[in-house]
Amino acid sequence: MNIANKSDSPAYPKLKLYDEEFTSRLLLGTAGYPSPQIMTAAATAAKSEIITVSLRRENARNAEGQKFLELITALDVKLLPNTAGCNTVKEAIATAEMARELFDTPWIKLEVIANNDTLQPDVLGLLGAARVLIRDGFKVLPYCTEDLSIAEKLLEAGCEVLMPWGAPIGTGRGLRNPDALKSMRAYFPNTPLIVDAGIGAPSHAAYAMELGFDAILLNTAVARASAPVSMARAFAQAVNAGREAYLAGLMEPRDMAAPSTPVAGTPFI
Repeated sequence: MNIANKSDSPAYPKLKLYDEEFTSRLLLGTAGYPSPQIMTAAATAAKSEIITVSLRRENARNAEGQKFLELITALDVKLLPNTAGCNTVKEAIATAEMARELFDTPWIKLEVIANNDTLQPDVLGLLGAARVLIRDGFKVLPYCTEDLSIAEKLLEAGCEVLMPWGAPIGTGRGLRNPDALKSMRAYFPNTPLIVDAGIGAPSHAAYAMELGFDAILLNTAVARASAPVSMARAFAQAVNAGREAYLAGLMEPRDMAAPSTPVAGTPFI
């Protein structure tokens, strides 16, 4: 049976973010593809139901931006605007407000960047912007680190989802600090957690899902692949496999070997 069909059963619950439910647990970005047509084909192959889009890159007031909006609207997916490239609270808030008007959605992937080389989140700026946006009716999905204290404050501010990085954006290094991510999963068992940034291979995505994370958001690993559509399909399969493995219950690692075949009753000559 296909896991997409299983997701309707109690054993395979849908992904719930704020007040909406989704079958797919793979969120896909729209930047850096060879062409808009390949981007839409990749999104279709990934079966993504949430697509992120940067307001800075797409301007619906010109012909190119309008054509892009028409393409992603035709996909019939949830649009998640982001504040990519914002370095200050004021800039992030202004971008989010413009995105709400342009895309007609209160959902926002909130990014406030502290360092342009590492693209590390400015956790204090992130918290400040989140408080203002949530007060103004936004549904904020914050791009954050694995810092538990900041994560707790983001939840207290009203965020219902957390999006910790796996590694710096675009590096493809996978889960650079898996122990911290495990701690985050254990510390917030009832909060939707989406690994965002740094995922470079389907195996990275599967590993994150095996740890119990609820979804994966990625862009570069698909957009810059030699065959983006095939890579999108591979990531979708990896995310589903990792989720199913987590729900099935992974075996605990052991220090010593253990025979898979019982030795009781073995004949001795």
